[in-house]
Amino acid sequence: MPPRPAGTRPTLSLVAKTAGTSVPTVSKVLRGGTDVSAETRARVMEAVRAVGYTRRAGARGEGAREESGWSNVLDLVVTHFEGSWANLLIAGVGREAAAAGLDVVLTLAEPHGDWVSRVLRRRTLGVVGTLVDPASPQFGALFAAGVPVVLIDPMTAPPPGVTSVGVANWEGGRMAAEHLLSLGHERMGVVAGHARHLFSRARVDGFRAAADTGTAGRARVTVTHGGWNRAKAATAAHALLDGDPGITAVFACADSMALGVYDALSARGLRVPDDISVIGFDDLPEAQYITPGLTTVRQPSTELGAAAVKLLLDLSRGEDGGTRPPARMELATELVVRASTGPVARGAASGR
Repeated sequence: MPPRPAGTRPTLSLVAKTAGTSVPTVSKVLRGGTDVSAETRARVMEAVRAVGYTRRAGARGEGAREESGWSNVLDLVVTHFEGSWANLLIAGVGREAAAAGLDVVLTLAEPHGDWVSRVLRRRTLGVVGTLVDPASPQFGALFAAGVPVVLIDPMTAPPPGVTSVGVANWEGGRMAAEHLLSLGHERMGVVAGHARHLFSRARVDGFRAAADTGTAGRARVTVTHGGWNRAKAATAAHALLDGDPGITAVFACADSMALGVYDALSARGLRVPDDISVIGFDDLPEAQYITPGLTTVRQPSTELGAAAVKLLLDLSRGEDGGTRPPARMELATELVVRASTGPVARGAASGR
């Protein structure tokens, strides 16, 4: 396809030409129409991505807000509903939506499902997306259709101009490392999430930076990946200690993975924190109830959900006028000290 002239905006006609279909068919796909084959829908969405088409602000129609279902429904799109973190976030979304007179539709974003067409047909006020990849074709359809979208700590970098809200992940990683350094730990392990996830990388980077600058480069930090999963985190913790038996503290990038670290240490006959200190990230209810109580970096999960709804309301009202680039909002993290961290054991640095 030849490059379009500089400064011109991609049009539906260009999308249709690229996809080898008609403008009405493209329009139907972006409205969530059901009488389009899966093959044609995929071809249209690939063309949308290729040409960079997005509907102009306000192009959904000035009278659309008066239509049934438009003004009182928002979609919370997630890849799974399980787990305490998701429940806390859903609670925040629900409370803020109710205060604004909105109903929330929980939409499960199956990787290869056609959930996006259902969202488009609902003529939703907008979408809050969490635990999702904004680079997916389905989210591309939402962006192209001009649906207001707010992403909560997206897994990968969102397209330019897409609003996101998250927590200070780098700062949280820094706080975790500085707490362990203050207790004398200089041989530390990190059980991270997926390597490609931005928030996991930020937590690891903050931890590494603090460990390096706080010890003039003396600290040793070894990183493995546990995929946000308790069982995989246990396997990762075993790998850490097999590779460096002298590790005296472990930072798990999520509380769910910290539970897996506890499992691994127990299986090895090691005590928390007498033999190895453990610090997590999230401050889920489980962090208080496990023994010993988990020191962790608190992220305000419920507040994240509420903040995302407020941003979505601003976008749907057009308060940015379509001209001001939406900023990423970050909420502060804080250290919560419990019983799982303590001073480095005497002689621990020499190995076990």
